Amino acid sequence: MAKVYNWQLGRDMEYPYEAGHPDWQFAFVFNTNRCIACQTCTMACKSTWTFSKGQEFMWWNNVETKPYGGYPHNWDKKLLSMLDEENPEGQIWDEEAEQSKEGPYGRFDGKTVFEAAEKRYGPEGQQRVMGYLPSEADWRSPNMHEETATGPSMQPGAWGHSTQLPEHKVWFFYMQRICNHCTYPGCLAACPRQAIYKRPEDGIVLIDQERCRGYRKCVEACPYKKSMYRPTTRVSEKCIGCFPRIEGKDPVLSPDRDPLETRCMTACVGKIRIQGLVKKDREGGWADVPDNPLHYLIRERKIALPLYPQFGTEPNGYYIPPRWVPRGYLVQMFGPGVESAIEQYSCPDRELLAVMQLFRAGQKIIFSYKIEKGPKVAEVEVTMPDGKSKTQEIFNDTVIGQGRDGKELLRVTVEEPTFERDPAHVNSI
Repeated sequence: MAKVYNWQLGRDMEYPYEAGHPDWQFAFVFNTNRCIACQTCTMACKSTWTFSKGQEFMWWNNVETKPYGGYPHNWDKKLLSMLDEENPEGQIWDEEAEQSKEGPYGRFDGKTVFEAAEKRYGPEGQQRVMGYLPSEADWRSPNMHEETATGPSMQPGAWGHSTQLPEHKVWFFYMQRICNHCTYPGCLAACPRQAIYKRPEDGIVLIDQERCRGYRKCVEACPYKKSMYRPTTRVSEKCIGCFPRIEGKDPVLSPDRDPLETRCMTACVGKIRIQGLVKKDREGGWADVPDNPLHYLIRERKIALPLYPQFGTEPNGYYIPPRWVPRGYLVQMFGPGVESAIEQYSCPDRELLAVMQLFRAGQKIIFSYKIEKGPKVAEVEVTMPDGKSKTQEIFNDTVIGQGRDGKELLRVTVEEPTFERDPAHVNSI
């Protein structure tokens, strides 16, 4: 095992290979507060990549209902239980650890999926990654327990005050998932054929179909269960980050070869998604690019948090946590920083509100933004998570999204324009 630095954990950790980092890293932010579970993203991915024989159960993009839903069933609950059994009561964050640019969430003192595998042995010797192989039943019914709520008052007639913030007494929320294209992928670490690799130009994790022999070690090792075995070809497949779109090879949408967002991102009707490429430095850290919207949301404001960072893979998928869910559940899922993220989202300041307008504003990847200030249009009283009131000032600023070469791709105003349909229109009432 080599020592690599995981900034999400705030410490060095063990990994089977020496650290190697791409020039750019594929990354994304999902806003769980906006998702309506329409599954448009799911079907956009399905109709593009997994519509063939042997791929019937493959949902590279899925939207599941938490806390009971999951695809495969209970994927996170099972692995969390395994880690807790290996390190009883030790899977905790050091809340007193100093937060820094290199470790913005403090330090995780528990065991990652790589460190927890040190004492686990199989027929081929020591395991590289702790994991499990889902059963066929686990892969059935991708929407199992959809919209199934939980809470302390679940008896008929006992629903009073269930929607009072900051935490609902009865709750559920939608979790949108694709491959996180991790910095330290569990699938890559476990593959005995070295058939899995990260592309140096964008960090997208791919499986070499010619080298793969279908051992399903990647399926077992991926903590998010986003590597899947295809029985008709006897090899594993996974989300490919729509890399032809990232390369700008769509002649219709990108005649000038500008990088495009993935299919699931551009199909989102709820405007919950933004995806981009993050510049990495030589040591594998994030280059300081404050006007990159992902850098701003993730590293500067820390409003978007990694999914299960304690697994140790340093996922490149980030989530703005839902504001009505019990905080203990969210901390387990997203780590420390939940309170700060929800507080900022509850009453975003001027710049944050403007940057939030970039979600699903266009199909091309935004590398930088700038804001043109507009007039003040409103003052709104907002109830914060601690119960106190705060006045939010809203300005009709214009946020401009720019491409890799700095040219303007789109502009959006904070105040959405109103369009009146011609009364003579055939569908007018």
